[in-house]
Amino acid sequence: MLIYGKQLFLHVLERYPKRILGIYLAKECDKKLFLKIAKIGVKIERLDEKKAQALAKGGNHQGFLADIEPILEVSLPRLKNENFLVMLCGVTDMGNIGAIIRSAYAFGAGGIIICGLKELKIENLVRTSSAAAFELPICSVQNASDAINELKLSNFSVYGADMTGKNAKEIKFDKKMVLILGSEGEGLPRRLLEKCDQKVCIKMANGFDSLNVSAAAAVLFDRIYNG
Repeated sequence: MLIYGKQLFLHVLERYPKRILGIYLAKECDKKLFLKIAKIGVKIERLDEKKAQALAKGGNHQGFLADIEPILEVSLPRLKNENFLVMLCGVTDMGNIGAIIRSAYAFGAGGIIICGLKELKIENLVRTSSAAAFELPICSVQNASDAINELKLSNFSVYGADMTGKNAKEIKFDKKMVLILGSEGEGLPRRLLEKCDQKVCIKMANGFDSLNVSAAAAVLFDRIYNG
């Protein structure tokens, strides 16, 4: 799996050096950093800008690229021992998913369940989550309804984000819980809302009826973690 960009590269170098299989540098770096890179003992290849751009497929590599061991998805049973899970249903934008992963990790979630995507490109989530995808287990399922049923059998309380729900500030969330977020335009379908133990919303001023899904997620995560 290829990663690129200085911040992401340095995060992996610092925290997961054993995952790195090969390094590509497209610009000079200071001696101290180069020695740290060389210390991990993998092949370092110098690239010109054209080759680096091709390898990064036009992405902003900032001169730092690396091949790493791929991040593997986890199974749903692997998450059943966690207390706080986040499920995304109909959220397809990688930028939004990455931002939600970052916020979920920051506020103590134990895993992310992504429903209905034909293909989950983990390498994209690593970039858009600013490396939080390394820290938070990610599970991909096709059938959200079956996943909810399975989690309920494992004693999870299910909360669905919906504009008609109860103000999240007024809810005492159960310790073992899953929060389900739907797409920005469509929200959660009725069939999934009917499976929820409770619907939750964010009360807002000035007539707005919705937030970007990643912004709404961050607000709800804070309410869950900080009360």
